[in-house]
Amino acid sequence: MSWLRILSRLFVMIMGKKKINDANRMRVSFDLDEVLFVLPETHKTEDELPFPYNKIYKERLRLGTPSLIRRLQNENFEVWVYTSSFRTEKYIRKLFKQYHVEFDGIINGNRHLREVQGNRKDSLPQKLPSKYRISLHIDDESIIVTSGKLYGFNVYQLNAQDDDWEEKIMERVYQIRRRERPDLIASEEVTGQENRENV
Repeated sequence: MSWLRILSRLFVMIMGKKKINDANRMRVSFDLDEVLFVLPETHKTEDELPFPYNKIYKERLRLGTPSLIRRLQNENFEVWVYTSSFRTEKYIRKLFKQYHVEFDGIINGNRHLREVQGNRKDSLPQKLPSKYRISLHIDDESIIVTSGKLYGFNVYQLNAQDDDWEEKIMERVYQIRRRERPDLIASEEVTGQENRENV
């Protein structure tokens, strides 16, 4: 095989992968309080940040949070935060940077009020993931689960300590991807087959 042909195939593979990553990746979002941010008294948590960061960022992460987020991103999912809290995007990003985690998007209370509720007189739900093309939202509140049924978005409820929470969420996102985006599975299978043929 000529070098020109090899380079051409590599270019097609890279651009095809980029298209999956940039335009078609399914989105998964997490609430913060009682979902990713939990109390050590009631949940297993990641180790406390070293000084002085533990004084700046006092929130404690549910055990397994960084590994789950990286796993989702490695599986071609975008991972977002969708929280009703008014923590700034800058604060959230800097906190998670300490755990080597970077989110693909962040919606806080201010952004939700600005972009979802806006100037509407009628009150919209506390969260509306479908507005942001989010395929699955993970939250602790039952009202969000109810809103999902009324407004047509998928919610996985998580609040109590659960040693298997990572696998349960992965199973749920796979179910949704198989149902809603079989084209992504086919594209990834083709890319994987091309990679194997070029080894």
